[in-house]
Amino acid sequence: MSTPHRLLARLVGPVVIGVGLLWGAAPAPVRADAFVDGFEDLPLMPGLRNVPAASVSFDAAVGRIVVAFAEGGVRMPAVRAFYEETLPQLGWSPDGTGRWTREGEVLTVDTVVEGDGLVVRFELAPR
Repeated sequence: MSTPHRLLARLVGPVVIGVGLLWGAAPAPVRADAFVDGFEDLPLMPGLRNVPAASVSFDAAVGRIVVAFAEGGVRMPAVRAFYEETLPQLGWSPDGTGRWTREGEVLTVDTVVEGDGLVVRFELAPR
């Protein structure tokens, strides 16, 4: 997250993210206290913490590429449920299990059990 976003997060506290729908009931807004490293608008699920030393982010001629990792004592089904609820509110469309698309980009969210915890890998690449 860029310095202005970190400063804003410290000043105003948790951020509420929500997008209304044109029909039907809008989902409850998702509260994010932090964001996944390298992403300005991808909330970090409560219970996870970023692993900054393992994250990579850069802009390529074909678009931006981000690989970030988070870890925590959460369960795989809870991670999937959190991002299945959150990502559509941010404009992402499901494109298979753990795969989402938006505006020419593909986001993949993978989980791996490691000991008593879970490691979550976030990868963003051009479509």
